[in-house]
Amino acid sequence: MQKEIDIFSPDCNTEMEIPLSASSVTAGFPSPAEHYFSLKLDLNKELIKNPASTFYARVKGVSMIDEGIDDGDLIVIDKSIEPHNGCLAVCYIDGEFTLKRFEKHKDHALLVPANKEYTPIKVTEENDFLIWGIVTYIIKRV
Repeated sequence: MQKEIDIFSPDCNTEMEIPLSASSVTAGFPSPAEHYFSLKLDLNKELIKNPASTFYARVKGVSMIDEGIDDGDLIVIDKSIEPHNGCLAVCYIDGEFTLKRFEKHKDHALLVPANKEYTPIKVTEENDFLIWGIVTYIIKRV
């Protein structure tokens, strides 16, 4: 298995408020913007609900491209969130980290990629496995 992510701790000791438009940005017809920068947004406060258990990771590889997750994207991972069937999870399996959709079955689990070129990973009792954290945000470069 190829290493798919690099994991980083966030620095929540700093604040950087960025101007936020009071008006929403429409994806349809444009509307006149009012009060362009009347609010402030701190991305640490917006993206990180549990600082002690939150990490960033940079995605490596293309196994999740059909989910819109590309090589080089940043993901925000919260280790305090309880895993659930269908969640987007960072998993540790047999010495490697991987990003997949988690499926719980009666006698095994599946780590499901979002790329037809990759096959799901069947997790059984023989594997050294844990769900390391749940993805809460995907940050993309455009």
